[in-house]
Amino acid sequence: MVIIDHIILPPTMTRKILTVLFLTTILMTSAIAVSIELLPEADAVTKSAGTPSQQYGSATKDKVCGDKLCSETGGKTKTPSEPKEVTPSEAVSEKEAPPMEKSVHAMWQSASGTIKSIKDPGIGHETEQLAIILPLSDKVYKGLFSYDASEPIQLIALHGPLADGEDKGQPIWTPDGKTKFALTLIDPQSNMGSWVFTGNALAVHTMNENPFTVSYSASYMENEMSDTVMTGTLHSMQHSGMGHETHQFAIILPTSEKTYSGVLTYSASEPIQLIALHGPLAAGEDAGQAVWSPDGKTKFALTFVDDETNMGTWVFAGNALAVHTKNETSFTVSYSVVAGQ
Repeated sequence: MVIIDHIILPPTMTRKILTVLFLTTILMTSAIAVSIELLPEADAVTKSAGTPSQQYGSATKDKVCGDKLCSETGGKTKTPSEPKEVTPSEAVSEKEAPPMEKSVHAMWQSASGTIKSIKDPGIGHETEQLAIILPLSDKVYKGLFSYDASEPIQLIALHGPLADGEDKGQPIWTPDGKTKFALTLIDPQSNMGSWVFTGNALAVHTMNENPFTVSYSASYMENEMSDTVMTGTLHSMQHSGMGHETHQFAIILPTSEKTYSGVLTYSASEPIQLIALHGPLAAGEDAGQAVWSPDGKTKFALTFVDDETNMGTWVFAGNALAVHTKNETSFTVSYSVVAGQ
């Protein structure tokens, strides 16, 4: 029983009043606790809106300025920048890396071994022996070949296959009478040596019926056709140089302001001379050296090599490459050339 202002309340009423007072106390305590917890967040929101702070340095180390601690910004508030809209061209997914460009340069390769010769499969060579070092290819080989054989051997490079009508007196090799290749045959009359070569195939050979054995090493490139890498056949024309009107020539690499350097292997219908031009010369530079000129004004120095043979290999450099005879009648030359600039 409870007495309020001299009023006596019954026990049931007393219990109800006490229960109400207890619940009211709990609710007020919870409201105060929540308000206390929200104070730091409210302070951060206020400061992020640009409310100036009068505290700096260590006094702000636990306070928030915008989206960072004040100790990180020196107490200054940084307003977050507007989010940047991502356009389709700026997709957030990882972009594919661009494909790597393929190298246009041939890679050096090597081959070595010991092989025994077989009967030459070429028509007209049935009593001879042949050993293939590098097989026929539609690309142009350039390389260095060193060898040691059981007897003196000849070195062979093939050029082609030839188009119809291109076999005009140069040495030819054919396996069936239809597919024809121009043939460069070098006879060093030795069983060992080295050869710098170009061609569409490389082999060694004897004129004997008995097999031979050869050990070798070759370092070579297999080059795609280009303006300076080619296998071809040319028919000569009347020479256009002044003083050479009764001569014949065939241009393999035309005049260029850049210098060619490379290897030429050839097979012609008659002995030819090899020509490299250098220039054009400046005024007064023609002072006794051999000179070639198409018009008497533009002049080139002339390297003229006469090996008195219709087959061979030449390592050269110059601003043009040609072959030549001092005859009036046309000749045919098949060749493989690999040059750079």
